[in-house]
Amino acid sequence: MDDRNIHRVVTILRREVKAWEIPVVGRYNETPFTVLVACVLSLRTQDKTTDQASARLFRLASTPQTMVKLPVKTIERAIYPVGFYKTKARNILKICRRLLDYYGGKVPQEIDELLTLPGVGRKTANLVRTVGYGLDGICVDTHVHRISNRLGYVRTKTPEQTEQALRAKLPRQYWIEWNDLLVAYGQHRCTPLAPWCSQCKIARYCARVGVTRTR
Repeated sequence: MDDRNIHRVVTILRREVKAWEIPVVGRYNETPFTVLVACVLSLRTQDKTTDQASARLFRLASTPQTMVKLPVKTIERAIYPVGFYKTKARNILKICRRLLDYYGGKVPQEIDELLTLPGVGRKTANLVRTVGYGLDGICVDTHVHRISNRLGYVRTKTPEQTEQALRAKLPRQYWIEWNDLLVAYGQHRCTPLAPWCSQCKIARYCARVGVTRTR
């Protein structure tokens, strides 16, 4: 994709994704803590399951101070059947203890500090920074990685490389929303296998890198 077309692509994507629900983590943006926990729950888990588990858990506790008082078995029951629910339950309690011990119960804003929290990788750290605090960051999940490369906008092998390539190339005003736009588009139109190119409004700008079959 020609770099000059990125503004047109974003404009079109903004219009297209209005037809679909926002990614699940964005529904739990009351505080940086709820964003953090919802994102931890979302890893390797479908949106519907994450949504239901987050709602159940936050009815029990929605701050580090209240969450840390819950037994791990209570958290496990609340979040089941998210993927790796037992590990996530333990990590949530470890996160709460670290937040209380080192940050006065407040979720840090900086990526490097967020990465010290158990079970938190760059995707989660960037989501907390962007959704939780409204600060610049680029969250790269499988959809963002795939579509950014499929468009030909970047040429990278891993999500981490994609994040760095986008930081160097994507206009800064689009950093925060790039994840929401591509996640929604990747779930409904630019699917991993046989994307709906015949219905795609940005097809004219897409290099279709790696695409072997379309609908």
